[in-house]
Amino acid sequence: MGMRIRTHRVVNKDFFKEWAAPMAYVLGFFMADGYMTHNSRGAHFLCMQITDRNLLYKLRAAMRSTHKVSARTTHDAGKPLYRLQIGSKEMCDDLRKLGIRNGKTHNMRLPNVPQKYVSDFVRGYFDGDGNVWVGLVHKERQRSLLAINTVFTSCSGHFLRVLKKTLKEYEIHGHMSNANSYCRLSYSIHASLKLHGLMYGKYHGNLFLRRKRKVFERYVRNRNAAVAQR
Repeated sequence: MGMRIRTHRVVNKDFFKEWAAPMAYVLGFFMADGYMTHNSRGAHFLCMQITDRNLLYKLRAAMRSTHKVSARTTHDAGKPLYRLQIGSKEMCDDLRKLGIRNGKTHNMRLPNVPQKYVSDFVRGYFDGDGNVWVGLVHKERQRSLLAINTVFTSCSGHFLRVLKKTLKEYEIHGHMSNANSYCRLSYSIHASLKLHGLMYGKYHGNLFLRRKRKVFERYVRNRNAAVAQR
């Protein structure tokens, strides 16, 4: 048998040291679908996982990483879950300086995001732990209404309350609620449209989850078409 050659992986270890649009997006996503861990040998890892492989490759490219994207089969009808794991104590320390801790699920805190990068951070968190729904409401009335609803979820009520306050500064008003072991921050039609503008309006890069953005864009097109027909 031939000797196995160990592949040397590289990454931009300074990625989380200074704020930038890609850093804010990846940080937002990490706070939703990422975690830190370490092994018995003292090695520290940051991990992100999602069912959308293409987005994970975008995250990897943003960090200039050559680490492997691995696939795992989940119990959800065999749907694969893709994971990116990067070993770097320096990057984990930088995440801790931003207020992120191991086991962040219930005690997560919103970092002090510069105003310039709030839209990127919110888009990142939304792509990880956000959802957007479009459908007809008031079906019992003579004319039903095509509505859109946007929701952020988290096990940390404190995180969502601060996020709610942050978005309120942009005249985006939401509603907090509790559902079993997690909290929800919901936005109705007008607030969702403003949220769409904040997350995508001035952004021309590729760091976003395409299927979620398409829901917003399809709703806007249908809404504009309905207004034009009146």
